[in-house]
Amino acid sequence: MNINQIDFFYFLGIGGMGMSSLARYFHYLGKTVSGYDRDKTLLTKKLEKEGISINYHDHTKILPKWIHSRRCLIVYTPAIPENHPQWIFIKKYGKNIKKRSQVLSLITKDKICIAIGGTHGKTTTCTLLAHILYSSGKNITAFLGGISENYQSNLISNGTEIFLVEADEFDRSFLSLSPNIACITSLDQDHIDTYPKRESLIEAYVEFSNRIKNPYKKIFLCKEEFLSSQNAIYYSVEKKSANYYSNHVYVKENNKWYFDFHTSTETWKSLPLPIPGIHNLKNVTAALAISDYLKIKNEDVRKALFLFKGIKRRFSIHYQSIKKIYIDDYAHHPTEINALITTVKKCFPGKKILGIFQPHLFSRTKYFEIFFAKSLEKLDFLILLDIYPAREFPINGISSNRLLDKIQMSSEKKEGSSLNINKVLEKIEKKNFDILLTIGAGNIDILIRPIKEWLDKRYG
Repeated sequence: MNINQIDFFYFLGIGGMGMSSLARYFHYLGKTVSGYDRDKTLLTKKLEKEGISINYHDHTKILPKWIHSRRCLIVYTPAIPENHPQWIFIKKYGKNIKKRSQVLSLITKDKICIAIGGTHGKTTTCTLLAHILYSSGKNITAFLGGISENYQSNLISNGTEIFLVEADEFDRSFLSLSPNIACITSLDQDHIDTYPKRESLIEAYVEFSNRIKNPYKKIFLCKEEFLSSQNAIYYSVEKKSANYYSNHVYVKENNKWYFDFHTSTETWKSLPLPIPGIHNLKNVTAALAISDYLKIKNEDVRKALFLFKGIKRRFSIHYQSIKKIYIDDYAHHPTEINALITTVKKCFPGKKILGIFQPHLFSRTKYFEIFFAKSLEKLDFLILLDIYPAREFPINGISSNRLLDKIQMSSEKKEGSSLNINKVLEKIEKKNFDILLTIGAGNIDILIRPIKEWLDKRYG
């Protein structure tokens, strides 16, 4: 398929982070873009304001007339249920149908492509690298898995010489890509529906690492993950045996973190760490290593780090006063929750932490149940919301109440709740906390505005 000959694009699941960045890209190119999503969200509202038409009903009568055209490409997410009426209709009558990952492959196949993969950290790594390359004048288009605070978008574009993408392991999607430069940030097991055993996940990442091509044909691997390749460039936190490494982390006033970054020939001293946490230092190190490999100047990298504002829902501080602090984070895996709580305690020692956590996926909750319990026990208080099903149907016996029973906390410190804004606010009011965290990858972000408004009203 020659994607340049496509004039119309219909996205089935347009409100997803990866799907919406593609929709924005084709809209940016002047194509006619439309789509469906189940829920109206802040992101879909923003897409509509940008001129993209979205419907929120699954019946087929509202599909655009050009849906049958050979000049139309239908892009779908694997999260769409098989019994979805529009999906059934499109499979029967659509002429060109591709998964999101296949479309990314079509866009990038004849261009320089950099792909960032990994269970954790790919969005932080990709967004920072995009910011560095864009601000240093590189001709680049980046598809991000989060909303950049600098650009208020998950699409950054000023040209098409280099494409930067996130390599999503779910549904083995990343095996559609053949990047020139790749990166694997971490290899924790996740997406149990796709990889029931860790060995299958490792095999998929090995296959991904073998898909890199010339020019460049390099893959950046985290030294701590024990993955190897003959085309590898290694990076690390602390390990001096890596090609690139960071160390000497220190914290100044107002929780400003700094570190030193080492290349094979020089040391870049006292660089700012724009998002706190050792786990984020690892991601930043990956972005800096790729930047140096691409010969981005030291001073350009340093300036970009100082100007980097972060990513929405990645340690996003929404309220801070003498009495209370409110942070929202996308963490949805036990490893990510552990890293988040550890970082909060490092930044704000001795403070009482209330976490509101929304588990994401029944399969993930079932598989990591004990690990979720152990990570959430590190909080002082917990409000546990119902499981966000996303693409899944319920699994018999798996629920938030069951997870709550596994968490070793007194009943006064932990309780369950539905995602009812008023009920959640009532529960928050009764907790004697210093720091409030909203945690999860579902629709828990609808709490952000009311919580912030409540804190503003009560504490100024």
